[in-house]
Amino acid sequence: MKNIFKYSFYILFVVLFSCNSNDDDFTETAVSSIIIDGDHINDGTSSQMRAEIFPITALNKSIIWSVSNETIATISSSGLVKAITNGSLTVFATSKDNPEVSSSKDILVSGVVVPDVLVSSLTIYGSDIINGQPQNFTVEVFPANATNQDVSWSVSDNTIATINSEGLLTPINNGVVKVIATSKDPNAVSAELEISISGFSNIQGVSTSTELLNAIQNAISGDVIYVKEGVFTFSTTIKITQSGTSTNQISIITHPNNSQRPIFDFSLMSENSSNRGIELSGNYWHIKGIKITKAGDNGVWINGNNNLVEYCEFSENSDTGLQISSGGSNNTILNCDSFFNADSTLENADGFASKLDAGDGNKFIGCRAWQNLDDGWDGYLKGTDNITTTYENCWAIKNGYLKDGSKGVGDGNGFKTGGSDDKTLKHNAIFKNCLAVGNVVDGFDHNSNRGNVEIYNSGAYNNSRNINFGSSNIANALTIKNTVSFSGDNNDSYNATNIDISNNGWQNGILTNTSDYVSLDIDLLTSARQLDGSLPELDFMKLVDGSDLVNAGINVGLSFNGSAPDIGPFEK
Repeated sequence: MKNIFKYSFYILFVVLFSCNSNDDDFTETAVSSIIIDGDHINDGTSSQMRAEIFPITALNKSIIWSVSNETIATISSSGLVKAITNGSLTVFATSKDNPEVSSSKDILVSGVVVPDVLVSSLTIYGSDIINGQPQNFTVEVFPANATNQDVSWSVSDNTIATINSEGLLTPINNGVVKVIATSKDPNAVSAELEISISGFSNIQGVSTSTELLNAIQNAISGDVIYVKEGVFTFSTTIKITQSGTSTNQISIITHPNNSQRPIFDFSLMSENSSNRGIELSGNYWHIKGIKITKAGDNGVWINGNNNLVEYCEFSENSDTGLQISSGGSNNTILNCDSFFNADSTLENADGFASKLDAGDGNKFIGCRAWQNLDDGWDGYLKGTDNITTTYENCWAIKNGYLKDGSKGVGDGNGFKTGGSDDKTLKHNAIFKNCLAVGNVVDGFDHNSNRGNVEIYNSGAYNNSRNINFGSSNIANALTIKNTVSFSGDNNDSYNATNIDISNNGWQNGILTNTSDYVSLDIDLLTSARQLDGSLPELDFMKLVDGSDLVNAGINVGLSFNGSAPDIGPFEK
């Protein structure tokens, strides 16, 4: 009995001692930190990671190994990292006994030899060519992760077209040709796409300034002078004196194979009133697709009759971009742009002008004038009276500002309808679907014009004064219908002997403001033209659903949608 008691006491002593000792020694037996030791892999094989556990008295030194990216390498439960591909990753060692304790080490994997992924197929993308112009072809490589995705390009018939190393196919003749792409990897996989080429012209055309001048000098009725793309430099005025006929015009047009419009550069000229770029004194000419820049005076000056100037551009000339005067009549200026024209005194140069002693019946259709030093359009008269000029779908934008955006000291009007030295001459003007926006002074300007002015379905926005027909030397007649005027800095004026002003955006209880429009971003108005040369399709001043300007106009003979015309330059 005595022995049994002695033995029981001993067991109790040991248990009590052990319980008291656990709290004191826990920090010496639990894992507190880990240090990973191991090498980078530079031979594409493996590397053994080792974990040093602290404290060294920790009872459970088991580690859970992991890596950040198993597509680059894997790691075993014993810490052996095995390479899969080249790259970098992070190795983690986490205490199995205490998961809150972990360590990491960045290693680089290199030396792995990855087998090439070969091309299995190709798809060529492109379309038939109907305008004779070059076209870029592209190719899609399968699989998408093929090691070498380069291809070589060729065509089945080099007499029809050629193709360069980037896939740009250039037509040489009309016909059918196969475009071929071949992979440059060992599989040498090929694909073909058969295309049809049409619209290519074998016309030689002129490619130098001398050739052009000779062609103009020798031109007769019905001739077409094709101008190849490039810069044509001139130091003297191009004078065109001979005439075509109503049934056989003489034409200067861009070559059908051009991808860009030719540039007539007159920058060698000094600034002088006799240094015009082109003087068109002949009749029945058609000039299309030319850029005319930096003449010493007007870019183009027309005193001939019945001419058509189409899809041309006039910029940075020292006087008006295109001017009609000296009796020039019945000329049509279609889809042309004139901008940044300014003289050295910073007082003169308009975008367009039918002025001084111009003749009757001139028309501007689909034209834009912006940031010309003086006016967008100038109709000032001297030496002629009672002529009519028509403006359809024309836009005058930020005139009076220079190319750099600063204000000049010119008049700064959008459309100057007329005016004369003695304040008596009549320049009748008809505006249809026109825009005057952001001009320094007036959008539509009276300037003592004594003629008849008609404004239909037009818009004036954000000019200093949108519409200004003053009380001095008043116009004979002023008609304004279906037109908007808003956000001008000064009040409009509508004075004339005879006035017919109705159904406009400030009448019949209608209030025109910014909420009526999808956009009023003025910068949109100088966007690139459409491929056919027509004005760009924009959201500017397009009416929103629910605007009280929709169907609020009156029929003035222009096309419209809905029950009545909309008020403003654009039909919804």
